[in-house]
Amino acid sequence: MRRLHVFLATLAVLALAAAPAFAATITIVNADGAGEGFNDPTPVAPVGGNPGTTLGAQRLYVFQYAADIWGSILPSNVTIYVNSQFNPLSCTSTSAVLGSAGPVTVDRDFPGAPLTAHWYHASLANKLANTDLDGPAYPEINAQFNSSIGTTGCLDGSGWYLGVDGNEGSLVELLPVVLHEFGHGLGFSTTTSGSSGNFLSSYPSIFDHFIHDGITSRHWDDPAEVAADRVASAISCNQIAWDGANVLAHTGDFLGGKIALRVSAPAGVAGDYDVGLAQFGPTPTTGGVTGTVVLANDGTGTTTDGCEAITNDVSGKIAFIDRGTCAFVTKVKNAQNAGAIGVIIADNVAGCPPAGLGGTDATITIPSVRITLDDGNLLRAQIGSGLVASILMDPSQQAGTDGAGRLKLYAPNPYQSGSSVSHWDTSAEPSLLMEPAITQGLSSSVDITRQAFADIGWFQGLLDVPVASAAHGLEPSAPNPTRGGTVIAWSLSRDETVDLRVFDLFGRQIAQLAHGPMTQGRHTLRWDGTDASGRRVAPGVYRYRLSTPSFTESRSVIVVH
Repeated sequence: MRRLHVFLATLAVLALAAAPAFAATITIVNADGAGEGFNDPTPVAPVGGNPGTTLGAQRLYVFQYAADIWGSILPSNVTIYVNSQFNPLSCTSTSAVLGSAGPVTVDRDFPGAPLTAHWYHASLANKLANTDLDGPAYPEINAQFNSSIGTTGCLDGSGWYLGVDGNEGSLVELLPVVLHEFGHGLGFSTTTSGSSGNFLSSYPSIFDHFIHDGITSRHWDDPAEVAADRVASAISCNQIAWDGANVLAHTGDFLGGKIALRVSAPAGVAGDYDVGLAQFGPTPTTGGVTGTVVLANDGTGTTTDGCEAITNDVSGKIAFIDRGTCAFVTKVKNAQNAGAIGVIIADNVAGCPPAGLGGTDATITIPSVRITLDDGNLLRAQIGSGLVASILMDPSQQAGTDGAGRLKLYAPNPYQSGSSVSHWDTSAEPSLLMEPAITQGLSSSVDITRQAFADIGWFQGLLDVPVASAAHGLEPSAPNPTRGGTVIAWSLSRDETVDLRVFDLFGRQIAQLAHGPMTQGRHTLRWDGTDASGRRVAPGVYRYRLSTPSFTESRSVIVVH
């Protein structure tokens, strides 16, 4: 058995069945000094289920709340200690390091290790060995979080939300950030350097055993996979994915359909292209919109950026627009005003498959997507040859997965220390807890992280990952299909915090129906078929998802008019 001190996995972005037997005890060790961090005496009012009356007490409550969620999910007879503190961390007015956490020690070749010659994070190693391998002098996890969030010059206009009810509004909810960072400390990170490809002290981690390199078709711990292969895959944009059986079997429980730009002509460029979806306008449908692609011309300055009224004929067509200085909503609205049925926006700098199009405009009624610079150059060159494309949602593919259905890991180019590899890719929809950026809609659910932990050994010796049973889970809604509403029912085998949300097939959240503590027993509520703004949803298939600290389950309902 080897012991090493390591520091892993930093979250550094802000673009903004019953529980298992022998549930783990996770204890927060307050490492802050007098008068600061968890000991800050600043008076505050209780908020969102957090009863603390000082700033420090509320911070500590959220940490222990997150620890109890993970403890209710993971089985271990060995107490997990988390050395925790709040400190000023890197910050600007628009972005910040929210927090970081990692294992204090890692171990290999201990009694009970599923794989020899692989590193395991201390808490998992202790669980598998059924003893504290490194002794009481070493806590299992180190964690620190940013005490500057919300102060002048650090995420101006925002701040930590210390409630535990998911109602953060414009603030940053601390609970999912703590759950995320604890997830890293409990095992969701590699000990291998993605920038050099070198193993820690010449040995791979158990995490590496499940990293599939799509370039070589090998796993990171394969003896034939050399350091240079790992370096290449870590900046491959979308060529590394998780290859564990539990995650593969459950992606459909958490992910929606994939939005794609599907080119049908000319034949030489036909196929699907990865896109970023707009935050405004309608979600593409399974039928989508199809049309001839026309390069937009606004006649001013950079004539293809769509920043002014479009002067050429795009009526009934899909407008191709270059990214530029004006807002995305301006480009799309100008195309809509000119009669376009959809918009493709091509990036103007090289990069991986792009993030979405930000902005808000309730008057936009056509779909729009964003493509990479390389794809944009390729397709632009074919416009004169009769480029025909569709913007659609393909329910046969799941957002965030590769061609084999594996959930992709984050591999941007250039490499991002602390974020690359040890997170899910940002193309997953709905957003997952272990993506590199915290987004609204995340709160107390650990979603598919539970299945990843099953793959690396947390449930070794148990029959399966805890799942809903007849006495603990969702029932089919009724009526289904529905015209005016449907009744959703579920049962709890014990008192738990419940979160119930409705999503469209792409994974966009439509409505949050319930969030908060509920008692053991059967519960029902009626969804009236409206979204969060009270508007009736369009006809189609919707998924409703129930999450508690011990399980997540989803079902579908068809809405007809």
